[in-house]
Amino acid sequence: MTTEYKKVISILGHDIPLGTSKEINFNIAKLHTATKIEVPIIIERSKKPGPTILFTAGLHGDEINGVDIVRQLISRNINKPKRGTIICIPILNVFGFLNGSRSFPDGRDLNRSFPGSEDGSLASRVAYRLMHEIIPEVDLIIDFHTGGASRFNAAQIRIVENQPQLVELANVFGAPFVLYSKHIVKSFRNACFQLGKPVLLYEGGKSSFVDDNISKVGVEGVKRILAHFEMLNSKVKANPAKFKTVFVKKSKWIRAKQSGMFKAKVAINSKIKVGDILGQITDPYGKVHHTVKSNIEGYIINLNEAALVYQGDALFHVTKIIES
Repeated sequence: MTTEYKKVISILGHDIPLGTSKEINFNIAKLHTATKIEVPIIIERSKKPGPTILFTAGLHGDEINGVDIVRQLISRNINKPKRGTIICIPILNVFGFLNGSRSFPDGRDLNRSFPGSEDGSLASRVAYRLMHEIIPEVDLIIDFHTGGASRFNAAQIRIVENQPQLVELANVFGAPFVLYSKHIVKSFRNACFQLGKPVLLYEGGKSSFVDDNISKVGVEGVKRILAHFEMLNSKVKANPAKFKTVFVKKSKWIRAKQSGMFKAKVAINSKIKVGDILGQITDPYGKVHHTVKSNIEGYIINLNEAALVYQGDALFHVTKIIES
């Protein structure tokens, strides 16, 4: 984190001095009806200089649990810092949010379009403006995501290895799990890393669904991060984490050996042993009854909640090697 904090920052052509509250519309594009599509960016600057932290969600439009977390930061005035600057972008992919879709209207994944291009596809242009007109002013990004489709993620922070600062911040955040995961080419996290901007990626819940516990872990983690940087305003209290964070270096998927109707018998976050019964797969006619058993010891960090599965489908994501 930088120690030289700016008295005036520039976001999308707007100069914003210390002590300013401002909402800026990120003009993305127009619909076919010529209706403007704009993404609100909520900026709160204390009169006291300090770090600039960006909270983003909705990079995939159907991942609304993250949107709920950033919404709570705003509605509960957690985004009003004692010092420094807090920028909130609750929905990056407003097209997908409106349509309940992961992608942009051009069919592209915004999170595979970074760092973008000034004259490229729609998703690429949005990525380009974000990276050139917002990210340069930011010291830390916390980006909120969920599991895809029917796969429910345990609350977790994802970081790359060999980054002591990220390890420290992940511990401060206090999610139940931290996964070491490599950067994906053309992802938002990778593009920020290339600019020297640290990113904590929070995963929790599943797409098109809001889970109150996942939201609570996210909000409480944010409060601890703000308190760590002496940014949490005096009207908000940061509570200590209820559990010790487990750091995960490797994990393994347990997959369906048969197709059929699936029902899990264990809950997310559960610690399992080899031989434990995890679920059952049956057929609609009462002839097939297959028991899913664990062949690994660890914690369940992702659970497939689909009622119907095919042979080979991922059912349970289990930690393999952990660090305390």
